[in-house]
Amino acid sequence: MKRINVTLLVLLILFADQALKIWVKTSFNLHENRQMLGSGAQLYFVENMGMAYGWSFGGNWGKLALTVFRMVAVVFGTWYIGRIIAEKYHKGFIICAALIYAGAIGNLLDSMFYGIIFDKGMLLDNATNGYIYYDGVAKIGGKGYASFLYGNVVDMLYFPIIKGHYPKWFPFKAGEYFEFFRPIFNIADASISTGVISILVFQRRFFKKKEAITNSTVETKALVNDESQIS
Repeated sequence: MKRINVTLLVLLILFADQALKIWVKTSFNLHENRQMLGSGAQLYFVENMGMAYGWSFGGNWGKLALTVFRMVAVVFGTWYIGRIIAEKYHKGFIICAALIYAGAIGNLLDSMFYGIIFDKGMLLDNATNGYIYYDGVAKIGGKGYASFLYGNVVDMLYFPIIKGHYPKWFPFKAGEYFEFFRPIFNIADASISTGVISILVFQRRFFKKKEAITNSTVETKALVNDESQIS
């Protein structure tokens, strides 16, 4: 697979991810939702101070650690994708790696820059360890709501396909409300998940050709050595 094709794929995902995030951030109030295809598919604007799908840890120090980890992962990913392209890995595996790489960059951009380019954003109150919400729609420009590396990731894709309550006979959660699919995520999260899941599902296919080429090369070398020619 050519490097230019991988670059275009990554740029396409980044453009779609950032365009949707910026539109939602500058058009929606926090926690505002709009239906796309009925109640089972919605745009629901939330801000995520942690990992994918709304997970978080450690308050501000955890957020900083996660941002730094994303930066390291992106640097490593840049080198790794260049390597697997040069070594002609399976096309499907390269595409999956590119999806994970693009998703990591997409969320990293939020963490790095959204705090300084948007005037409003959700903040963490260190005294209560709770979130401070804001009113109104955010705008680009003016004084940012957080410093560099402390921006929030914007999430908006919400698919509560099934809603209801657990039956009374269900262990531990009898009668409790349930929802599938509950997490709210973004295009970058979806890109990462698609890449990871595809690698797990198709790993035999992705690496079979590479192993076959390696084994063939070893066998070919064994046939042309001096001892084989004499015998």
